[in-house]
Amino acid sequence: MARGRILVVDDEEGIRNTLQRILEDEGYDVEEAETGESALGLLESRDYEVVLLDVWLPNIDGLQVLQRLKAAGHTSEVLVISGHGTVETAVKACKLGAFDFIEKPLSLERVVLTVANALRKHRLEERNLLLQDQMKQEVTLVGESKAIALLKEQIRRAAPTAGRVMIYGENGTGKELVARLIHRFSDRAEEPFVELNCAAIPTELIESELFGHRKGSFTGAIEHKKGKFLLADGGTLFLDEVGDMSLATQAKVLRVLQEQTFEPVGGAESIRVDVRVIAATNKNLPDLIGEGGFREDLYYRLNVIPIQVPPLRERAEDIALLCAYYLDFFARQYGRPAKTLSREARQALQRYYWPGNVRELRNLMERLIIMVPGAEIQEGNLLLQTPPSGRSQETMRWTGPIREAREGFEREFIRRALQRHGGNISKTAEELQIERRHLYRRMASVGLQKESDHGHDQ
Repeated sequence: MARGRILVVDDEEGIRNTLQRILEDEGYDVEEAETGESALGLLESRDYEVVLLDVWLPNIDGLQVLQRLKAAGHTSEVLVISGHGTVETAVKACKLGAFDFIEKPLSLERVVLTVANALRKHRLEERNLLLQDQMKQEVTLVGESKAIALLKEQIRRAAPTAGRVMIYGENGTGKELVARLIHRFSDRAEEPFVELNCAAIPTELIESELFGHRKGSFTGAIEHKKGKFLLADGGTLFLDEVGDMSLATQAKVLRVLQEQTFEPVGGAESIRVDVRVIAATNKNLPDLIGEGGFREDLYYRLNVIPIQVPPLRERAEDIALLCAYYLDFFARQYGRPAKTLSREARQALQRYYWPGNVRELRNLMERLIIMVPGAEIQEGNLLLQTPPSGRSQETMRWTGPIREAREGFEREFIRRALQRHGGNISKTAEELQIERRHLYRRMASVGLQKESDHGHDQ
């Protein structure tokens, strides 16, 4: 990958050639323009990180070019060059947004150093914008269940590698969080984490989002735009709900994965990037392949390291921890007093089937912090959904392998028996017609904590 894209604008061919040769020797991708008009034309169609701009140009001078460039919203760093430098010209150039002012005859050592500094500033500003967004995101995987312990171990093993990861899971389970953790613990952690929800972008716009576009390439393209692949250069691109991507876009993504190059929509130049791709889906991709809705070759490119994120109903022992975490999180965020859950509220949350998974729990805790006036949250404050007509919580919760269904049924069966007897182990064991020690063993095997007998077991 070239170290940076540079545009040299000067009406003297010898200076252009010299600067191009020197900068290309430093590893930069360099293009040149002889006039202000041709420079503006190139800037309309391509992205440059640094522009070396001579003041004295025919027709449109360099300061006019600089003014138009900044007015159009270009983020390129501009180094103004002049053979007739004056303090007034230098001050005006800086006020217009120039990074630096260099006088002729040029010191090539100074040019190389200043270009490097300008490129560093440009990339730091872009990185800072992305990192500011990332810092607002939670990157904490809460839970102590066996399912979460396994997930944490998979993240730990996958993160420091270059392997592509495919994350599977229902909506709301935390697939994006897993992707962020993989990025955080990778050797790309200091570089951008860029995400794209493939299901949220109209089919006709997703290629523009991924690869960027040039001004005028389609109706509504009023300025050129960088795509997610370029924004993620050096870092990680997270393609959420990749199963919703059109076949045409899948073919183009496959090519980027194979060659690490792409062309912006409406552009002719090929851009090389270094991006680690993590994908996620709530769909069964092999089934989708059989139906002709997903490319098999792309599936094998993305599915190098498959990771399954468990639904909340399969990690019920984490519900109390998650509730405590989010109650504390939102109390601090909104500056509200801390709140606790009553025993009845905790039990109701343990019984609930959580169709929206952790996302639903998070949203519920936020509502409770905002809306409940007292320090203790009661069961009546929860306003939990009831299962759709004709479906019980059990039928919604226990789907999958028969072993999991059996364990799920037994867990719910024992939990409800405990609830009927107020947590009293002896009375529950008597109803179930098993010995107390066997009940304790069954509770442990199906993931039920010995949720304290609260002094009721005599």
